[in-house]
Amino acid sequence: MANIIEFIKQAFVPGEAEKPLPTGVFHYITPPDHPRNLRLHLRLESDGRGLLIVNASTVLHLNQTAAEFAYHIIRQTPKEDAARVVQKRYQVSYTDALRDFNQLQEQIDALIDTPDLDPVTYLNIERLSPYSDEISAPYRLDCALTYQVPPGASPDVAPTKRVDRELTTQEWQQIIAKAWQAGIPHLIFTGGEPTLRDDLPELISFAEEQGQVTGLLTDGLKLGDSNTLQALLNAGLDHTMIVLHPEDEKNWKSLANFSYWAETMKEDLYVAVHLTMTTQNKDEFETLIHKLAAAGISALSLSAADPSLAPDLEKAQQSAYDHHLDLVWDIPVPYSQINPISLELAKDAADSTEVVNGAGIGWLYVEPDGDVLPGQGIDHVLGNLLTDQWSDIWKAVKDWRR
Repeated sequence: MANIIEFIKQAFVPGEAEKPLPTGVFHYITPPDHPRNLRLHLRLESDGRGLLIVNASTVLHLNQTAAEFAYHIIRQTPKEDAARVVQKRYQVSYTDALRDFNQLQEQIDALIDTPDLDPVTYLNIERLSPYSDEISAPYRLDCALTYQVPPGASPDVAPTKRVDRELTTQEWQQIIAKAWQAGIPHLIFTGGEPTLRDDLPELISFAEEQGQVTGLLTDGLKLGDSNTLQALLNAGLDHTMIVLHPEDEKNWKSLANFSYWAETMKEDLYVAVHLTMTTQNKDEFETLIHKLAAAGISALSLSAADPSLAPDLEKAQQSAYDHHLDLVWDIPVPYSQINPISLELAKDAADSTEVVNGAGIGWLYVEPDGDVLPGQGIDHVLGNLLTDQWSDIWKAVKDWRR
């Protein structure tokens, strides 16, 4: 990873001899007789940046230089010819261009062989900078399959009054297909509790066959069952975030069972756990983080229920670093958590703009009846993804952002 990031950081100066790369979505799939299974999907934006989806398991955000190399890899341009094009466009030596092309190819190969890979990776792009009005489609679609909640949970934790029906399996497949045609590479299935939908594996499989990266936000209670977990893994699930209610012993038992089965199955699944800090549990957070690290969890999402908890959340962030846990910053918390991510990565309340900046442009939220909101909890309907044209919805998004 270090080599590819280092060469992308070089200060290239574009030349005028080459035409700009075409915008759009480009695909490459290795032939059936190829010794290595490889699926690449590249989305190029008008400013030259790109998204590269590797084997429907991770999304790479690329700056202009890396997107240039990825385009030629997708097109199967002979590396010598690609190096000459890059040499002219960026006014670098042929030797440097060829070396950089080979390095990106090696990086893609390494990603294929890396287990438990973060579903979203940034190459020389600040994590907030992609949220620009110039992109052609969101980077992610959060799909609330249902507002059902587990038995015993308060119905108030899901906005059931907003919808009067749930989409069928076939209707969700239409929405997923429409999202892929629009160039949306990443889906997260949420709710309510999405594992209460029996067709969840079928929907994951449908998205995976197209090439999309799929994630799941869940309370994790059903993931402790080996049959349920195996069905989701067989469908192609790439990552999951478990929303942990630390006061509930059932959550810890399910998490232990899940960790056991995931390790036993030796499957490639990126797992994060979300914790929301409250005034009641803030003093327990260091113990909770230690307990999660001891259980084998390697990634953590943190948020606070109240802005006044910012100093305590900052301490929790440092504790996560001390336990060598990755911090997940841009995956939402489901409605069952009540409070959305408010202080992700221990930002001050006054500077906590991540949700505002990303909602409606970095991601969109689809309710169980197909209505599209800019983000979870934002009460502004932009259209219905089942019945409306994507172009009309995207126009409504831009109008809302203004």
